[in-house]
Amino acid sequence: MVLTVFYDSQCPLCMREVKMLTRLDKRGALHFIDAAANDFDASSWGYQQQELMARLHALGEDGRLYTGMDAARAMYTAIGAGWLVAPTRLPGLRQLTDAAYRLFARHRLRIGRWLGRQDCDSGHCRIN
Repeated sequence: MVLTVFYDSQCPLCMREVKMLTRLDKRGALHFIDAAANDFDASSWGYQQQELMARLHALGEDGRLYTGMDAARAMYTAIGAGWLVAPTRLPGLRQLTDAAYRLFARHRLRIGRWLGRQDCDSGHCRIN
């Protein structure tokens, strides 16, 4: 199954994850779309821009929508690395990682600056 992943190219940490997943995706299971691109039209996908930029979204071929940490779990599972995120499905740990993701998503740009991640030119990062 191919997942269409809407990502924020203005977020350096997000871009590092996208680059890593692109390298690891030997199955061609992930299709990345830059939701922050000037020419991106969220409404053509049935979403609002603000909604897509608030947290990670991944859309399965079957129409199932994954958001936040569930989207991350779906991405790793799609590339055959589900074992890396399997512990985050356990009761207790699931709630903790979901809450941590929500906090990260809300402050991702600030966190990237704090960590000195300035991988992006002119406000956007590229996938190589």
